[in-house]
Amino acid sequence: VLLLALVYGPTGKWLVDRWTLSIWHNAHGALVLPVAFWLMWQELRPTWRSGPRSSPLGWLFVVPALLLHVLDQGMQTQLLSAISLVILLPGLSLLLLGVARTRRIAFPLLFVALMLPIPLAVTERLHLVLRQIAAHACEVLVPALGIPVMRIETTLHTPDARLLVADACSGFSTLYAAGAVALLTMYLSASNVRRLLVGALFAPIAIAVNVVRVALLVVLVYFQGTDVLATSLHDLSGIVTFLIALPIIFWLGGPARPLEDQVAV
Repeated sequence: VLLLALVYGPTGKWLVDRWTLSIWHNAHGALVLPVAFWLMWQELRPTWRSGPRSSPLGWLFVVPALLLHVLDQGMQTQLLSAISLVILLPGLSLLLLGVARTRRIAFPLLFVALMLPIPLAVTERLHLVLRQIAAHACEVLVPALGIPVMRIETTLHTPDARLLVADACSGFSTLYAAGAVALLTMYLSASNVRRLLVGALFAPIAIAVNVVRVALLVVLVYFQGTDVLATSLHDLSGIVTFLIALPIIFWLGGPARPLEDQVAV
């Protein structure tokens, strides 16, 4: 553990910086590791009495992971190093816990990957699509409240303001967090039907909640002026999207199964 902390210390600091950059960028990543380790603990508790096990198959993960980490020391992207950490964990599990136990915690080991920040270059097209959805929806919703709005691409024009639906307001952060929660909910759910519901509805829920948030901000700007966007209310509205979308996803998942019951997701 000490050696792992020494090797990946800078990477861990970089990840924390990304998670705490703002609520609009991968803020959910800070919760991924604690949840994953809690799931591992719950899944492994019944196996402690079976004695230690080890598998040399772990080297198939450990060696490529360390090579990727070494490569990143030259490139200094930090993202490659973070990816190598995700690859390293199942290797360490195989070496220290064996195949059977690693199979039990396969989902938490995969879930760890959702802590990774996704570069904008990878999601640029998706950001644009989400921005267009929000802008088109607001063009319909806001006039229904009696406020005139004209849309030009992803910019909303009101009588007194021009509001750009930027990448931060696209809802991608909510969608990414909702995807992580949806996978966790599907893993824990006791019902196959509810798993299908969660998988089918998490994205529409996240997108719809963000559309409502953007529409309400347009209404606030109409009555209070653009200065309202410089207040904490703007960031608070982003937090509210999580507080609304994520409990809905948990509710769709229904009662949780006992963790001792294995299920393929």
